[in-house]
Amino acid sequence: QVQLVESGGGWVQPGGSLMLSCAASGFPFSSSGFRWYRQPPGKEREWVATVYTGGMSNYADAVKGRCTISRDNGKTMVTLQMNSLKPEDTAVYYCNAMINNYWGQGTQVVVSS
Repeated sequence: QVQLVESGGGWVQPGGSLMLSCAASGFPFSSSGFRWYRQPPGKEREWVATVYTGGMSNYADAVKGRCTISRDNGKTMVTLQMNSLKPEDTAVYYCNAMINNYWGQGTQVVVSS
């Protein structure tokens, strides 16, 4: 059974940090790239970051320099470290496995004072 389970969301003040995790199972983790997406309130889902099978990554301009995506093939986990958070980072964050386009259920991030 394929599972992508996000965790680590929550409330944080502007300028703070959060680390989101995505625990994957049920498919060959090391053969898949992974993406984080987010959906702000009332807006469409948008791409945040990608990590490829070899570890290379890229980022949306909105988060470049503030976020780091990484993967641990041994733990079958993908993380998104987010720093210097802004109110506009408020969204539900989703993990996506590029192999067969699997999705997690999302984790809520609220950045507010």
